Amino acid sequence: MIPHKAALDQEIMWKALNTYYDYRMADRFSWTILIYPTVEWAKKLFPGKIREVAMEDLWNVIFKMTRADQDDPVQAWKVHQETLAARLSVLNRKKYRKLRYRAPGTDLEIGFDPACHWEGGASVNSRGTKFIANIPTEEVYTLPDKTGVNGTVTSTKPLFYGGTMIEKLTLTFENGRIVRASAEKGGDVLEKLIGTDEGSHYLGEVALVPNDSPISASGMIFYTTLFDENASCHLAIGKAYPTCLDKGTEMSGEELDAHGVNNSIIHVDFMIGSSELDIDGETGTGNWEPVFRKGLWAF
Repeated sequence: MIPHKAALDQEIMWKALNTYYDYRMADRFSWTILIYPTVEWAKKLFPGKIREVAMEDLWNVIFKMTRADQDDPVQAWKVHQETLAARLSVLNRKKYRKLRYRAPGTDLEIGFDPACHWEGGASVNSRGTKFIANIPTEEVYTLPDKTGVNGTVTSTKPLFYGGTMIEKLTLTFENGRIVRASAEKGGDVLEKLIGTDEGSHYLGEVALVPNDSPISASGMIFYTTLFDENASCHLAIGKAYPTCLDKGTEMSGEELDAHGVNNSIIHVDFMIGSSELDIDGETGTGNWEPVFRKGLWAF
């Protein structure tokens, strides 16, 4: 697809669904994103195989990544949720003021508002009902202070956006705003993506995923964010989840802005994790301690 048409196609979609995304990202209702295999997707992942075999292989991969191949999938998900909840408990107790990322091509600091907290796994809608928003899901995530991001970050996996592959993208931030952007492939689409609106010049999500997650261990690129983001630590350009701010879903736009919560019509994840990524957290006393080492949890 021609770069400007790819970007325009995505922008029109985001605008058309803006109200829906506002409701969804505030968990006003239960929602779940799933993936259904198609022949075209199966052939892309398993080239050279006949369509029936490629589809069967893709179904098997999906079953494995979603724990549906386990003897007791429901119990497997309960155990997984408990693991994510344990990570959340530590992070929310630590209340890191900043995270510092170090890896080849990456030297980045991200600050957080004192009222933000980490979420992941099960969500709770406005009526108090628990639900799983993403299947699969391996992440714990929060929102950054939109003006508290400084440094440079380089992606480690391709970003498939609007039918275009954006590879090895590098972003430089000053006081939260993207001031330089480049990519080895798909740079034109990246430029259009960032230029969608004012909020698309800032980050809206910070997500931690260990490099030994099932999707990462598969060694596959799935060409869909639902799967690929769960292989790797990632960041998102654009709209933040107000659910990650204490009482954020009850706040006005002005109140959210005062807490550094970014707003945009888009929300686009890109992957930055690898076996070379180290992350440190700054505690409330100003000390730094390890959070990730070589792409894995340090606690």
